Amino acid sequence: MAGGIGSRFWPMSRRENPKQFLAVTGADTLIQNTLSRLSGIVPHENCYVVTNERYVKQTQDQLPSIPMENILAEPIARNTAPCIAYAAFKIHQKDPDAIIVVLPADHVIGNVRKFHEALKVSIEAAKEERALVTIGIEPDHPATGYGYIQFDPEDSSKEDGLKALFVKTFAEKPNIQTAERFLDSGDFLWNSGMFIWRSDSILEALETHLPDVHSAFLPLENVEPSADDTALVTAAYKACPSISIDYGVMEQAAKVYVVPGSFDWNDVGDWKAVYDLADKGKAGNAIEGNAIVHDASRCLIQAGDKLVAVVGVNDLIVVNTDDALLVCHRDSSQRVKNVVDYLYANQLDQYV
Repeated sequence: MAGGIGSRFWPMSRRENPKQFLAVTGADTLIQNTLSRLSGIVPHENCYVVTNERYVKQTQDQLPSIPMENILAEPIARNTAPCIAYAAFKIHQKDPDAIIVVLPADHVIGNVRKFHEALKVSIEAAKEERALVTIGIEPDHPATGYGYIQFDPEDSSKEDGLKALFVKTFAEKPNIQTAERFLDSGDFLWNSGMFIWRSDSILEALETHLPDVHSAFLPLENVEPSADDTALVTAAYKACPSISIDYGVMEQAAKVYVVPGSFDWNDVGDWKAVYDLADKGKAGNAIEGNAIVHDASRCLIQAGDKLVAVVGVNDLIVVNTDDALLVCHRDSSQRVKNVVDYLYANQLDQYV
């Protein structure tokens, strides 16, 4: 899934060059890393990208090993359920027995071997149990920026090794007190937004829990793979509500499992996440570009070519681009999205 604009990464992430196409950590972009970590699990010819129609060319350029027909263009944004439905119908038509792995294109994952272990267990559960499976991340602190998944502790046993656990409930992003309670209970995982299921299982679940979305894409079943389905896809998206797969299906379905992931994971949702991932030097500062830092600590500074001087401050994010400068407190990085909302509301589209 690679259709978002990454508004919390403004001013680096823009409508025409969103964060999944940026090299946030290392030399490769987030979407390139997402494809790379599937090596040995899914051949590139079986990988699909669902993205906004304006990003098709960028996707081709960054992922030349993916067949052109596997890049699915969304005419409008409608959240994750229509995105997943679109891909599921296309894949099911090609292979009715397919197992589908759904991954956001903007995650950073360490220890790929452990990621592969979790993925293989998830694929097996989706195949044998015909369940809807998600990967949950073992929490190491009471995070308030993630949703949570509660599993049945009776399914869990250290002696059994890694396995799929029955999901009791999903929880929205909690306040700090609730997050601490989740962590103390020992039966909650972070919701990673990664899903694994049979193509027929997710289509049946969509028909049951989101019939409007299912019926909108149903005409794609009768279209030859080589035919132009642009008009049908546009009509389907216009007919669909904007709804997430979590809320629309996962929270409603009866047979949902979660596989605990013990690998390093970050959904890189804002600039604070970039700071957390970055190499830090003296006084905890993470600095890129042409910067002078004096008597400052715990700052993320992406200066670019312009000389940026940071003096006598702590815990700031400073991101400089050719036409815009962001300065905010690290703990306010989620609120950068409010700036983008303001720009849209005031027709300042040249900065979006």
